[in-house]
Amino acid sequence: MYKLVINGGVPLNGSIKISGSKNASLPIFFASILADGPLKLSNTPQLSDVSTTLRLLMDMGSNFVLEENGSIHIDSSSLNNLSADYSLVKTMRASILTLGPMLAKYKKAKISLPGGCAIGTRPVNLHLDALEKMGAKIEVINGYIYATTEGLIGTQINFDLISVTATENIVMAACLAKGITTINNAAQEPEVTDLICCLNKMGAKITGKNTSTLVIEGVDHLDGVNYSICPDRIEAGTYLVAAAITGGKITVNNIEPDSMRSVIGKLIETGADIQTTQHSIKLNMKGKRPEAVNIRTSAYPNFPTDMQAQFMALNSIAEGSSTITETIFENRFMHVPELSRMGANLKLEGNTVVCKGVKLLTGANLMATDLRASASLVLAGLAAQGLTTIERVYHLDRGYEMIEEKFKMLGADIERVQH
Repeated sequence: MYKLVINGGVPLNGSIKISGSKNASLPIFFASILADGPLKLSNTPQLSDVSTTLRLLMDMGSNFVLEENGSIHIDSSSLNNLSADYSLVKTMRASILTLGPMLAKYKKAKISLPGGCAIGTRPVNLHLDALEKMGAKIEVINGYIYATTEGLIGTQINFDLISVTATENIVMAACLAKGITTINNAAQEPEVTDLICCLNKMGAKITGKNTSTLVIEGVDHLDGVNYSICPDRIEAGTYLVAAAITGGKITVNNIEPDSMRSVIGKLIETGADIQTTQHSIKLNMKGKRPEAVNIRTSAYPNFPTDMQAQFMALNSIAEGSSTITETIFENRFMHVPELSRMGANLKLEGNTVVCKGVKLLTGANLMATDLRASASLVLAGLAAQGLTTIERVYHLDRGYEMIEEKFKMLGADIERVQH
């Protein structure tokens, strides 16, 4: 087991390259199930969730090669095991994304109900109801989804809730369905758009990207292609908040600022000076203490739930009071007691946290609980006076590539220590 040890109070300074997006790469790996040839994917991040995905696909019969430059060749064109077992699925909820592609191509699937972060129920009924409308027969027995079909048929899908993974699953299933599928109230996240762009390159016929209505005309087969994964806007946002919370000055490269408008807007509200180019963002806090900002999470293009915890760390030491309201997941405040142990003045009221900024946080021994919560603890540790230790860093490794190395490049005093 590893822990991070952080000696805080140092303003971050410098530039880093942002990795490929975790939330874009996982669906595209699962899209390889639909292809009749290999996918060659570049800008893929080296994360434990990516390793788990590759292990899951290998278990089903995929082959992959990792090149020296980080590109991954994956061939899932002839699976021989149409089952996703609990041992792999339990750590990662994205495993549900095997369901649509397997049903579409092989007409059957057996998938364990997913795990992942402990932040609420994340219901799978949206996926199952939509696939049933497309002609699948589905049973849930002893924690496994058993699905079969004589052939998926295009239809009208109206999602009650906006769900990124449900949108992705049904888009993939619809690519090889007979006829036309229309998805209303579809998610519009950049990662959904990246999946659509990759599928269209593979030969799919999907229109409506970046809108809430997607129309998919089924085709007979999809081809293998070369594709570059989009940059990780959540990783970029995390490093920008790290600079803001420490009064620093950084540049993040290999990023698409257009995908981050809501986060950039909130950082400007904190008093940060921000300049963007086509593929970079510069933030300069000029040594100032940030101003408190109100946050309400919502579906894209509004403020992302995956940045909520990081802004709570920032608001903890900001000038003034603020509210942070979480509308996406009902259990996403597990960082509150940990930040409070560092001296943050946080009060939980239903799905809202009232933050009263304090001048200084102090280092403490902390426990990571989920991916983004653990990132907020790192940020708080970087801003705090004294030594902070964070246990269970495997949560961080699910979504941040070489996090301590990148922070060291920005001047942070941070080490990964075995214990």
